[in-house]
Amino acid sequence: MSKKRITFEKALERLEKLTVELERGDLSLEESLERFKEGIELTRYCRKLLSEAEYRLEMVLQDGQVTEFNIDE
Repeated sequence: MSKKRITFEKALERLEKLTVELERGDLSLEESLERFKEGIELTRYCRKLLSEAEYRLEMVLQDGQVTEFNIDE
């Protein structure tokens, strides 16, 4: 995985592609290990982003900054 920050959606998309490649079963052992390693890194990254988002939501709820909005707008 690149060192630059990517979005959660892009990381999840890449993770899905890696899963398909691994499930096909036509990669060499070395290629499979590389994909697996990248998948683990992406999984950790996604968990980190989700934890950060959860924390921010908790802070907003604690501060009472939640406002009503109209979904139809």
